[in-house]
Amino acid sequence: MGNRLSKLYTKTGDSGTTGLGDGSRVEKVSPRLCAIGEVDELNCTLGLLIAENIPEAMKEILIDIQHDLFDLGGELSIPGSSFVKPETVKKIEMIIDEHNLNLPPLKEFVLPGGCAAAAAAHFSRAVCRRAERAILSVHASEDVNLESIKFINRLSDLLFVVARTTARLDDAGEILWRRK
Repeated sequence: MGNRLSKLYTKTGDSGTTGLGDGSRVEKVSPRLCAIGEVDELNCTLGLLIAENIPEAMKEILIDIQHDLFDLGGELSIPGSSFVKPETVKKIEMIIDEHNLNLPPLKEFVLPGGCAAAAAAHFSRAVCRRAERAILSVHASEDVNLESIKFINRLSDLLFVVARTTARLDDAGEILWRRK
């Protein structure tokens, strides 16, 4: 494969527009570009989570999801494309089910924190929900692959399970909301 970026700046975006994968140009503040940016930010937060002290198997799961998020970003950059498949959603559901088996039932809300890894997972979960809202904003006026909407929704659930799991692996444990 040749160099994908031979020149880092092109000046074509100086007017506030950018090119999509299909060659069209859109405003950088368009809902589609905002969704792409949110998915990119989510991927970055997963990178921070992966850099924490978490089990190697969990790192591998999250790196695999980073690749899925790149597919999602590509899908959003090419209107009408569908890169996220039903198998991707099913994979996330199976991971959630597997990891949730080891967690006790919740009787109260969980506060973000407990240890650095759990806090990073909670942060990723919150960014994931924002990315989901951005994708749904695009979907309000344009077709979006429904599997992508399911994927991003399940991913926030998985990140919650990751947060709970990592908090419990650490001596700090989970921080539960104190009902007043």
